[in-house]
Amino acid sequence: MPATPDTRAETILAFDFGLRRIGVAVGQTVTRSASPVGIVSNSSNGPDWQRIATIIKEWGADRLVVGMPFNVDGSPSQISIQVDAFMKGLMRFSLPVEATDERYSSSEAQQMLVLKRKLGVRGKIGKETLDAAAATLIAERWLKDGDAGAERIGK
Repeated sequence: MPATPDTRAETILAFDFGLRRIGVAVGQTVTRSASPVGIVSNSSNGPDWQRIATIIKEWGADRLVVGMPFNVDGSPSQISIQVDAFMKGLMRFSLPVEATDERYSSSEAQQMLVLKRKLGVRGKIGKETLDAAAATLIAERWLKDGDAGAERIGK
């Protein structure tokens, strides 16, 4: 008899880390779909941890997924150190934290939003919209691939 797949619903929050803004999206493992949530401010003082805590509680997140920016050749990018520190900071929420490859997510998000604008679906494309769309792509990529290739740093 074949094994029954694990169908436990899990809500993930995906983050597209940036030095000024962090895009956030929510995804669901049963439907394997994701939607943009918005952005969280980031500054030299660090991310707005209170806003992140509010979003985690609001969406009932079971897992946090962070896009890890790699260079085209697969080597870590210049911002990888800051992303790693952000991931370690997320561990304060006592949830599993995973990194997933986010190469090209921002450019893919921009192309998608430009296409929607040409079709009349969207208005102006702001940086906040782009960051949240990139986080949505990160969530969708993780949901599609499951945790294959994800790097766990939390539980």
